[in-house]
Amino acid sequence: MTPFLAEFLGTSMMMIIGNGVVANIVLPKTKGNNGGLISIVLGWTIAVFVGVYISNSSSGAHLNPAVTIAFATAGKFDWGLVPMYLLAQLTGSMMGAFLVWMVYKDHFNESENAADQLACFSTGPSIRRLPQNFIVETVATFVFVIGIFHIQSSGVELGSFSALPVALLVAGIGFGIGGPTGWAINPARDLGPRIMHFVLPIKGKGPSDWAYAAIPVFGPIVGGILAAIIYVQFLQ
Repeated sequence: MTPFLAEFLGTSMMMIIGNGVVANIVLPKTKGNNGGLISIVLGWTIAVFVGVYISNSSSGAHLNPAVTIAFATAGKFDWGLVPMYLLAQLTGSMMGAFLVWMVYKDHFNESENAADQLACFSTGPSIRRLPQNFIVETVATFVFVIGIFHIQSSGVELGSFSALPVALLVAGIGFGIGGPTGWAINPARDLGPRIMHFVLPIKGKGPSDWAYAAIPVFGPIVGGILAAIIYVQFLQ
């Protein structure tokens, strides 16, 4: 695969599984209705594992603009490739969200809760206070990217399970500090599906909450850049 296709496919697969789990839990008349937080965290853990496993050998498995920008900031990735990676990640997340809608289309139309419909696409805060929400996403992504830098630098090869440490890192963040905002820690993961929520013909859907959309985009980017700077200056 080309790096573009790897990032597109890996991000798509991640979104199909991750947002699919959310849809299975929150939408009415599904087999997984009311599954709860553990189901969501486990689902996203598997989603990240699959996405990274698929794309790692071809693109390095960024799957996340915050990771791509952080690696470029740290001098570990060519800035000239950043726009291509970001485009692949955004379009991949949009494709994944579209396929989740296709699978759960009847259940979306059965839902009378616009907030639940939006939750199947993008994140939202438990307590809406934008400065604090921004801090949460920044800190969560900082932890994520610092973890990735150390996982990469360890040089440990686990064969088919090489994607597992990153997936477990996502799970740990979700269980530990994911409660306030839903731990987007990935601008494409939130923005691409939010765009799809805006354009798709979902019966009874509400607004796409664009007033909040900047938080899961810029919070992770800032967190990733801070992690890159601190890692290069003090930790590597």
